[in-house]
Amino acid sequence: MPSTQRWPEQGWALLQLLLVASFSQAEEPVCRNRGDPENPQLFKNGDIMLGGIFSFHSSWKARHDTYRQKPLPLECTREFQFAQTMLFAIEEINNSTEILPGISLGYKIYDLCGSTARGVRYALALTNGNEVLSALTEAPCTRPAQVQAIMGDTSSSPCMAIATVIGPFHIPMISHFATCACLSDKTKYPSFLRTIPSDYYQSRALAQLVWHFGWTWVGAIRTNDDYGNNGMATFTETAQHLGICLEYSASFFRTDPPDKIQKIIDIIKASTSKVIVAFLNHMDMDVLIQELSNHNLTGYQWVGSESWISDSQIAAMDRHHILDGAVGVSIPKAYVSGMREFILDVKPLNSSSNEMFPEFWETLFSCKFKQSKASAGNQRECTGYEDLTGVQNSFTDMSLMPIFNNLYKGVYAVAHALHNILSCNKTCNNMVQLDPFTVS
Repeated sequence: MPSTQRWPEQGWALLQLLLVASFSQAEEPVCRNRGDPENPQLFKNGDIMLGGIFSFHSSWKARHDTYRQKPLPLECTREFQFAQTMLFAIEEINNSTEILPGISLGYKIYDLCGSTARGVRYALALTNGNEVLSALTEAPCTRPAQVQAIMGDTSSSPCMAIATVIGPFHIPMISHFATCACLSDKTKYPSFLRTIPSDYYQSRALAQLVWHFGWTWVGAIRTNDDYGNNGMATFTETAQHLGICLEYSASFFRTDPPDKIQKIIDIIKASTSKVIVAFLNHMDMDVLIQELSNHNLTGYQWVGSESWISDSQIAAMDRHHILDGAVGVSIPKAYVSGMREFILDVKPLNSSSNEMFPEFWETLFSCKFKQSKASAGNQRECTGYEDLTGVQNSFTDMSLMPIFNNLYKGVYAVAHALHNILSCNKTCNNMVQLDPFTVS
């Protein structure tokens, strides 16, 4: 009884505290930015702005925060091609007289660096602007959206977080590679769109593929995130209806401790099934293939999801032929005229004042600038006049062209929507007040 009597007192105290907080906020007419401003890695002004969120880097350096001071920014350590693809599409549109004549598209592009938390922060920066307002300003907190659409991200989990945040503002988010069927739920993600099919179809297709070859006793490994868990759940349900039995279903994430990944290896070693269905993100497959190589686990039939099955970098890593004969579902081949040449024309990047480009240049040509913070070691010095002739790495690899094409189509979809909204013919109606809700 005493505890129940204290609740009303505590409730009134909490209510008074909230009222004081709300009144103090009401007395302050200034709209203040919380935290540091988020500046885009790539920026170009235009009449109409588009946002982009991609992972230029696929991981970040490990660190241990003390929680006694503000955490330092993530120090990132492959998706720059996607940013280049977006720039290519925007440049094509800006140079065209057929679509949005007299209107220039600009962009703000951020490096997600594989972090969902960063994705949410960047989405908010794209939504409400990034200006540092003076303490004396009385500018209203509410304002029109700063971008008409956001292109990206590549992975499903960041897309879910970002789409949840920007959904109430009806800002369209168009992904080129996020396939989780969960993202088709319009009650949760009303403004999310994509130019790639949902895993609703891929998971069933993989089960049909396994059944077609008569493999009825299989193992399953998945990425422990929304992409892997949802995709494998649908595969498992379909497989059971087809009479396929799963000996085991294991999950892991690339940042898991070594003993967790070792358990996956132990499960495979102890199993009797020789077919493994891997619903994995390509970054998790990178980690797994290294461990499989260390234990020389060959002789298995792999069935893969679209994220890694046609990834040339994973094929290059497989020096022990562990994945020989792997089958799966991939995106149809595509070709976009001029895109390859645009992506590989890196000389304009060297003239950019953006601080990201020295790092990009050093990684691309395996060299170090004199003023580089990193130790040069045995690496040669960068001159700034290097060219890509004979260079072979993940940036020059064009095997992801089908995914680039998805992003390219997404940018054009936004441009055509804007073209119709502005009633463009030979000219566009600049008096129309743009609203992202209309674009979506």
